[in-house]
Amino acid sequence: MYNKRTKINALLQADTTNYEATVMGWVRTFRNNQFIALNDGSTNNNLQVVVALGLLDDATLKRITTGACIKATGEIIASLGKGQKIELKATSIEILGDSDAEKFPLQPKKHSLEFLREIAHLRFRTNTFGAVFRVRHSLAFAIHQFFNDKGFVYLHTPIITASDAEGAGEMFRVTTLPLDGTAPKNADGAINYKEDFFGRSTNLTVSGQLEGELAAMAYSDIYTFGPTFRAENSNTARHLAEFWMIEPEVAFNDLEDNMNLAEEFIKYVINYALKNNKEDIEFLAQRLEDEEKTKPQAERSEMGLLEKLNFVVNNQFERLTYTEAIDILKNSNHNKKKKFQYPVENWGTDLQSEHERYLVEKHFKKPVILTDYPKEIKSFYMRMNDDGKTVAAMDILAPGIGEIVGGSQREERYDKLVQRMKEMNVPAEELDFYLDTRRFGSCIHAGFGLGFERLVLFVTGMTNIRDVIPFPRYPKSASF
Repeated sequence: MYNKRTKINALLQADTTNYEATVMGWVRTFRNNQFIALNDGSTNNNLQVVVALGLLDDATLKRITTGACIKATGEIIASLGKGQKIELKATSIEILGDSDAEKFPLQPKKHSLEFLREIAHLRFRTNTFGAVFRVRHSLAFAIHQFFNDKGFVYLHTPIITASDAEGAGEMFRVTTLPLDGTAPKNADGAINYKEDFFGRSTNLTVSGQLEGELAAMAYSDIYTFGPTFRAENSNTARHLAEFWMIEPEVAFNDLEDNMNLAEEFIKYVINYALKNNKEDIEFLAQRLEDEEKTKPQAERSEMGLLEKLNFVVNNQFERLTYTEAIDILKNSNHNKKKKFQYPVENWGTDLQSEHERYLVEKHFKKPVILTDYPKEIKSFYMRMNDDGKTVAAMDILAPGIGEIVGGSQREERYDKLVQRMKEMNVPAEELDFYLDTRRFGSCIHAGFGLGFERLVLFVTGMTNIRDVIPFPRYPKSASF
């Protein structure tokens, strides 16, 4: 068997000596033709491999460059040098893959995040992105574990759909018809999608919610976790064209049950990362602290990353209605002194990120769950409240990034749902399958959606969403 290696993280955690081991990894640095800092991605910490004088010929020594991949076998011994407790005293070294030192983009120095985005295929080899994507993995695993332990069914919803669940209209079209103007057309000049692959107009999904509701009417508790797409021409640090969503749908849950589930879920997955990625999160916390020091005092966060995460895990989320939030914002000094880019004047205003962050970071200083939004600014499927003005919706707002969860109790009453669809010009005939769940055995049910990248952004302390997904997709960018 070729691969008889031990991972560097396992060696460092074992902290024992005087035994033989084989390691494989990538060279970070090579000093004095004697000391190799080797990393295999299992941890940010390098293993020092000591090359005895005379062990290798000059030709091989010249091939041990930054970025090169090597296999080293030798004895694990106590290290006399600073910075590590153990090291590997090599008895043999094999070059697995050469790296041209002059052309390799990742030199042993600090690189900007903007530069690293341009070489996303190599940024995994940096400490920052090594930590970010190990945390991302842990959060993904914790999500499945949380729902599995609660007896939820994991549902794969379609990526290609014929519906726009959000009513947003910002979708990527899917077609096999020619784009050179020769596609078949109807009498009115519109493209005849009956001639297309699926026989109708289709798009990449914006949400798995509608399909999730169908399954919840059979299994009671389901969740989806998959890619979603928005053709929104937005170049902000909070938006992606392709991102991952977690969307549970639960029969017999009302709005309060929905809030309880979402709060428990967020606390669980953050706590999992804190316990299982302590080293990575501590590294990212120090990185964020160093970054904060470069900002003006007024713009610095009041809490460090670890403090913020523990605060979320250990405190109850503040719960209030949209109406109460509007009153707080309208009467705030921030609003009166016109410090908001979008002043808060009337009930019915769609809250912006700056308003959400004010409530979380300045007023309550903890995560906030807002409920009962005006029906005009929410989707057709949200349950109408008895006041006829608001719907049983909820958003969870987190420090630093604003909205992290959006959900609602769904409208289970057939006549009310059909009326809302008419009001919002949602074609009932295209969603007849959805209406069937209200025709045959309807019940109170609720669900929410959490953008996975926003969760990773929050837990890692990164400030740009393009830095928490391996290969970001955004306007004018589809590299790799």
